[in-house]
Amino acid sequence: MTRRTLFLVLPIAIFVLVAIGFYKGLYMDTETLPSALIGKPVPQFALAAPEGLGQKGFSTTDLKAGKVSLVNAFASWCLPCHAEHPLLMELSKTTDIPIYGLNVKDKPQDADGFLSANGDPYTAVGADSDGRVSIDFGVYGYPETFVVAGDGTILYRQVGPLTRDILKDTILPLVKAYQKTGTAEGSAAAPDNGQKRAAL
Repeated sequence: MTRRTLFLVLPIAIFVLVAIGFYKGLYMDTETLPSALIGKPVPQFALAAPEGLGQKGFSTTDLKAGKVSLVNAFASWCLPCHAEHPLLMELSKTTDIPIYGLNVKDKPQDADGFLSANGDPYTAVGADSDGRVSIDFGVYGYPETFVVAGDGTILYRQVGPLTRDILKDTILPLVKAYQKTGTAEGSAAAPDNGQKRAAL
């Protein structure tokens, strides 16, 4: 290959590689993203509630209170969060599972407006104004929901909005199994979406 041909081909090859990278980044299946925290303790944090919300904040200690719970990363500016919210409301009314809201990079008045308009399913809401806690949780996009054991161990991570099928087939069986036995064993098998359940 002559030097002239190399100078012509090299930029095209680089462009193709970059285009492939962008394509994968835009269209990759986020549900296959693994979580390094599955089976490990939740990060150490303490968050106040968004100002003016009339809610209490929460911390790592709340997630180690002996009861299996959900942590839901959400924001008023997140359209899929609006789509899943009715399911969270239903869950809060039909079960005794504590749901903790991790409100990410939201203005306090917007968080208040979102929950005032759509209902508040959360046991407590923490204002993660700079997104640091969600980064520590390994959140990739919003919403994301974590099932957390009573000792603070992350059992499962759901990337993207909850659906009725995900609740019925994966999350609720996992929660019920933990409530019954104190472990994640014996629950219905979670779909193989890269988010492995922890076996305690």
